[in-house]
Amino acid sequence: MTQHASAPEDEDEDLSPEAMLPIGEVSARTGVAVSALRFYEELGLITSQRGVRNQRFYPRHVLRRVALITVAKHIGIPLSEVGDLLASVPQNRLPDHSDWQRASRAWKHRLEERRLTIEHLERQLTGCIGCGCLSMKACGLLNPGDALGQDGAVGARRL
Repeated sequence: MTQHASAPEDEDEDLSPEAMLPIGEVSARTGVAVSALRFYEELGLITSQRGVRNQRFYPRHVLRRVALITVAKHIGIPLSEVGDLLASVPQNRLPDHSDWQRASRAWKHRLEERRLTIEHLERQLTGCIGCGCLSMKACGLLNPGDALGQDGAVGARRL
């Protein structure tokens, strides 16, 4: 496998070994540390091929996967969920439109769930801040599912 100096700008072009990107170039183009790329590979989020000196080389389409991983991390989606969301996008070939559409539906569903959860939390916080009580006895936000609270506020009872 040979390292190349520059790659074609079209991501959908050549997937030959000469068009593979070395790990340093993927890092430079995505802004993701080399160590993070290795970690993503350990988790199965991305895959590489090894060169003659065991150097990692990635297909150009990995740039899109890394961008999605970065966005997901930025909005708080755990990497385990990112793996689930990207599971339908092939890594061994250039993903086509239908591959990305399938993944897009999964992402849209997950983001909608997150949006609804955030809106619910926002409503709870608005009520809590407006109330001002911050009561550990009554506040479902600060002390959700308090089974011992049913016994009343008698102090610490658990050893």
